[in-house]
Amino acid sequence: MRKQLLTMAATAGLFLALQGNASAHENTYEVRSGDTLWKIAQVNNLSVNQIIEWNNISSSTIYPGQNLSLLAPHSHDQTATYTVQNGDGLWGIARKFNLSVGELKNLNGLNTDTIYPGQKLVVKGGQASSANSSTTYTVQSGDSLWMIATRHNLSVSQLKSLNNLSSDAIFVGQVLKVSNTAVSSQTPSTNTSKVDVLIAEAKKYIGVPYKWGGSTPAAFDCSGYLNYVFNNVGISIPRTVATIWDATKPVSTPKVGNIVFFNTSSGPSHAGIYLGDNQFIHSGSSTGVTISDMSLSYWKTRYLGVRTAL
Repeated sequence: MRKQLLTMAATAGLFLALQGNASAHENTYEVRSGDTLWKIAQVNNLSVNQIIEWNNISSSTIYPGQNLSLLAPHSHDQTATYTVQNGDGLWGIARKFNLSVGELKNLNGLNTDTIYPGQKLVVKGGQASSANSSTTYTVQSGDSLWMIATRHNLSVSQLKSLNNLSSDAIFVGQVLKVSNTAVSSQTPSTNTSKVDVLIAEAKKYIGVPYKWGGSTPAAFDCSGYLNYVFNNVGISIPRTVATIWDATKPVSTPKVGNIVFFNTSSGPSHAGIYLGDNQFIHSGSSTGVTISDMSLSYWKTRYLGVRTAL
């Protein structure tokens, strides 16, 4: 009997110790050997983007002993935000917060209905709209050109053009022009012109070699290529094929400018931009950026579906 009581007491002590650990890490988390941002995010019911933003880190690299905040920085304004989850759409989020889709898009400076998991949307207070109307932005620790461009409804190329930048290098304290008035004439106003600009941009990189993880004109993987091309014409899409699939809207038949998806391993794992006449442009692992024929048996048997980001 005494042995049973001791065992129960030890079990209870272990449970309380684990509970104490969870409580101690409610606001912060100390990185341990073997941890990744994805693992920490999953355990604490957060997105990787939230941890990156809340801790002002610019990459997914973390190290043992590093303390990470698991809470959003305190804000003195009345702005509320919502982090987009898998399967979310603007209509569902708007309904949840008693907004119209138009109001939600205005709050966040959105020109399309495209959203992606991990994206933060303003759902109260309208701070995003005022941020988008700012004329300058001071670079903070952890910022990148892509993050700043997306925040102010610009493409990276537009942001670089506004500031006469010849590279992607920026530094903390640098003041960048972010007003989109100077580039509004370059932004397509209709879906037709957007498609034309998109295809022209996509074809610029024919011949660029393939590299796993590549996301610049030095080398692209398939999703890095799509992400770069779409962002350069002012359309923000996620970084991986699976998240692009989740963030875009399904259509019945391919049209020029749509994204065609293929199952080359498990689920949506390869994608390209449809050019018409069964042709699509993509970054292939053995070809680099090239134009391929969807009617060939390799692509035809692996075709998964078509979606639009426009």
